[in-house]
Amino acid sequence: MPSIAIRANPHMELRHLRYFDAVAETLNFTRAAERLHVTQSTLSHQIKQLEDELGTPLFDRSAKHVRMTEAGEILRSHMTPALEKIDLGLQALRAPAEAITGSIRLGTTSSFNTRMVPQCVATLLNAYPGIQVSVEELAAGQILKRLRSGHLDIAVAYPPGEGSDLWFEPLYNEELRLVVGKSHPLARRRRVRMVELHGVRMVLLPGQFLTRKLLDDCFEQAGAKPVVAAQINSVAPMIELIRQTDLAGIITETAVSQTADLRVIPLEDPTPIRTPGLLWPKGAARSPVLKHFAEIIRRAAVNPA
Repeated sequence: MPSIAIRANPHMELRHLRYFDAVAETLNFTRAAERLHVTQSTLSHQIKQLEDELGTPLFDRSAKHVRMTEAGEILRSHMTPALEKIDLGLQALRAPAEAITGSIRLGTTSSFNTRMVPQCVATLLNAYPGIQVSVEELAAGQILKRLRSGHLDIAVAYPPGEGSDLWFEPLYNEELRLVVGKSHPLARRRRVRMVELHGVRMVLLPGQFLTRKLLDDCFEQAGAKPVVAAQINSVAPMIELIRQTDLAGIITETAVSQTADLRVIPLEDPTPIRTPGLLWPKGAARSPVLKHFAEIIRRAAVNPA
């Protein structure tokens, strides 16, 4: 990546960064100006002033749609956490944590609702006991529909596809792993090739899940046809069924931990890999608490419990 020289300027003001954040989030000067309650000309002037002070363009206005430049992406990646902390600090000055109210509607798939999401919700509620959190466990396609219809504020899911009207922020790459009971024939293996699952009795997610489509592609690539004895649309009961039967399952590593009665084994040739992330509607206003919740999720993704 080429280096970008940016001039430091002591006269940069907080409002410049707020204006930049609004345009970066909406990629639309008109919508950003409406959100900020300023005229579009005022907003454009302030952004130009910020670009002049930094000595580099932050947005590419030459195309049909506004896009962030590489410098803009770099600035936003460092600036967003700082603005979130400022907003939370200002809110804390105005009211104690117990007095901060509101609601957050989160959508997630069953994989993340087993461990990661409850951990993040607990962290948020411990900090803001007056907040109400609603969590819906849905298939990825349903999550996209409910985000677009305004029934969800944020989601932990998978990329929505090209040309989407939703923002997607990748959190990490994760492997899906084979999960079997301690007496299963594959339980003592250190790694298992996908082709070795040919004819193995398994419990998997139903076909409408993107994860199942990914696994079916991996099976086809490896030339394997497992015996799908059961399909369950939630990870927790899948894990319990594996405990009580000779069935094997393939589950994200963040959803299950190796215990005395379960074995979690890496897969290869090919290794099923997904990229979960944060999803929210483009242009939607986000409260300081919602931004803080997003930061909690980011931290949990980097440092899982």
